[in-house]
Amino acid sequence: MAATIGVLAVQGAFREHCRALSRCGAAVKEVRQCSDIAGIDALVIPGGESTAIAKLLIMLHMLEPLQQRIQQGMPVYGSCAGLILLCNSIEDAEGKPLPQARLGGIDATVRRNAFGRQVDSFETELPVQGIAQPVHAVFIRAPFIVRTGTGVQVLATVGGNAVAVQQGRLLATSFHPELTEDTSIHRYFLSLL
Repeated sequence: MAATIGVLAVQGAFREHCRALSRCGAAVKEVRQCSDIAGIDALVIPGGESTAIAKLLIMLHMLEPLQQRIQQGMPVYGSCAGLILLCNSIEDAEGKPLPQARLGGIDATVRRNAFGRQVDSFETELPVQGIAQPVHAVFIRAPFIVRTGTGVQVLATVGGNAVAVQQGRLLATSFHPELTEDTSIHRYFLSLL
């Protein structure tokens, strides 16, 4: 039986992730409420606004069940806001700790809006470890990783800053592959299943 990939569909670019995963041949299910969690084998957390997503997860009673599934080893991929929610520690653009709710699982500290404001958004062709060709990466008010713990593998950097990391079956990127036609990050994630 094929794995069902859940895409968190409460805010952000979830439709784009659904399309990318479908193009890869994956069975996709939108996760909108707590009862949807039981029917998935893996999860994708889209880019969007991490504070809004965290508040919605709490309001919809999904934060703790998702944390439990992550602790039990469910594969998860997060892009941009998803990266923020997967890191164990979050700081603001000035490096001050933020008490924002998060799913956690990746032993890393992420800095929100680290590359600057909306006008500082950019695109680049990015070499990513484990992927043969450079990935077309779209950075929008993007975070980056400022600290990684034991077991966290840095897969890509921009300006010396980690923008793609993996810890076990948890994968996270600062950029938005779902906003391009390049499905290599999604295929890489599916290979972790």
